[in-house]
Amino acid sequence: MDWSERGYHAQRWAARGALAAAALAVATPLVYGGLRGLLLLVCGVVGLALSAAAVWWTLTLRGPLRWVSALIAVCVPAGLLALFAVTLFWGLLMSLVFWCLAVWSGRFALRGTGGGHADRRERRLPPPRKPVLIMNPRSGGGKVGRFRLREKAERMGARVVVLEPGEQHDVTALARAAVADGADLLGAAGGDGTQALVAAVAAEHDVPFLVISAGTRNHFALDLGLDRGDPAACLDALTDGVELRVDLGFAGEQPFVNNASFGAYAAIVQSPAYRDDKIGTSLEMLPDLLTGQQGPRLVARAGDTVLVAPQAVLVSNNPYRTGDPFGLGRRERLDSAVLGVLGVKLEGAISAAGLLLNPDPSALTSLTAPEVVIEADREEIAAGVDGEAVVLPAPVHCRIAPGVLRVRVPRKRPGVTPPPPRLDWRRLRKLAATVGRTAAPRRLHRPFAAPHGPRRPDRPSSSAHQ
Repeated sequence: MDWSERGYHAQRWAARGALAAAALAVATPLVYGGLRGLLLLVCGVVGLALSAAAVWWTLTLRGPLRWVSALIAVCVPAGLLALFAVTLFWGLLMSLVFWCLAVWSGRFALRGTGGGHADRRERRLPPPRKPVLIMNPRSGGGKVGRFRLREKAERMGARVVVLEPGEQHDVTALARAAVADGADLLGAAGGDGTQALVAAVAAEHDVPFLVISAGTRNHFALDLGLDRGDPAACLDALTDGVELRVDLGFAGEQPFVNNASFGAYAAIVQSPAYRDDKIGTSLEMLPDLLTGQQGPRLVARAGDTVLVAPQAVLVSNNPYRTGDPFGLGRRERLDSAVLGVLGVKLEGAISAAGLLLNPDPSALTSLTAPEVVIEADREEIAAGVDGEAVVLPAPVHCRIAPGVLRVRVPRKRPGVTPPPPRLDWRRLRKLAATVGRTAAPRRLHRPFAAPHGPRRPDRPSSSAHQ
């Protein structure tokens, strides 16, 4: 028995152990509590359904009924947790231990079987000779000044363009002017909206792009493995960097590195009152938006799938992980050449309860496609593109530009270690049921095979993003 077969046998037994531990995690509270445990389980399911319905009523009603619904949404789960803790404390504790064992074993079993993070192809290139960085000192609560990003960048030989507070700036024009002046690298220190504008110019002229995590959330930096806590570390890419090829998304002519949203959220962020009172504005507008009394009637088309009248549609530059709570909101890859599409269509309290209880709810649409078309019953559609409120002419054609963005990142960065594979219980069952060497994945028998997936040219043409 060679190393690959021994490793596969270990993974197969780990899959069986994960399934057994998961079964024990479910069965332990029932066995420990007996008939009481079964009744509590039924009460828990009913309570979760009631809580989900109460959340829907909280968002769609006004006046005293809204506050009664909000009280139900908070008190019912809290009461259930207290009841379970008092009645089944030791059973729940053992169930938690078994569940942790199931997760650990499942991740070990799926390691190396195609369920983990795909390796990004890195290229070592010489440092840029004339880098230009655009910095927004207001982003992230003033990270540019707090981390002295301008000073460090200039010491490393970069020219820094600062977006002065209180002035209107055309970021795209500034980036194009820098390229015309000979810049061989463009960078941006700011939010994801600013990053996307500079990235589009970099892709257009086929020059490297440097991400500096000086925004508030920095989702793009997170998925690139950059240090979001220390944006100054991103500047190390100027002297000790590698280059990655990643995709870029477009909603019409508007570029995005993360996502473009349509529907209720996009309509809310258009309101002038949203910036000063986010919660109050949302609670005021949501009842009419969720029930279809205000806002456009959207139709989303992605391949053969047509989603009619959804309350929200999220189109992302590569799909987000949705089936694994440990990786929720993360993207496994930024170079899969497809858009991720998430659509939500709720038709009432029952539909909201089904979204929580049903593992494959009809109210949630999740798929991938190279192109998505968002139609509406009006000439313009409100959208949130990388957190920026914009209005786009209808219909909006969202597309992916594969591999057009050359991102330069530090060679040493905290997120370069791939995250654990997504827990896929269906694949675990198949792995646990296989017998013998013939069932082993091909990559275990051919460890030096080329990575799976389409190959891309090293230098795509500058028109690829159009």
